[in-house]
Amino acid sequence: MNTPTELRYSTDHEWVRTEDDVVRVGITDFAQDALGDVVYVELPEPGLEVQANSAFAEIESTKSVSDIFAPVSGEITEVNSALEDQPELVNEDPYGDGWVCAIRPAAESELDALMDAASYEKFVSEESQE
Repeated sequence: MNTPTELRYSTDHEWVRTEDDVVRVGITDFAQDALGDVVYVELPEPGLEVQANSAFAEIESTKSVSDIFAPVSGEITEVNSALEDQPELVNEDPYGDGWVCAIRPAAESELDALMDAASYEKFVSEESQE
């Protein structure tokens, strides 16, 4: 499992990369692997206000349809429109070209509640044992 140390992680298996006044969001390597081949991503609309831990997009794979949850509250400022024609980017490069959207956080403190890489790896390990 690839877990870049510079990112923060949610218990819903989303990652967050801070970039100036926004955070870029995607699903983790663990999540994309569990989903299998991604065939469709329903992207949110720019300008949408999201609440932390609420579903704001969907991802469909050959195995299932899953929600993507907002790791922080705020406004969607950008979406990865490349996923409309190439949803497989989520599988091929989940931390790069497979990002889902950018959010302008409403409260910086919500970022502090997210896990670092080591905590996320421990979380996944414990969750897998249940």
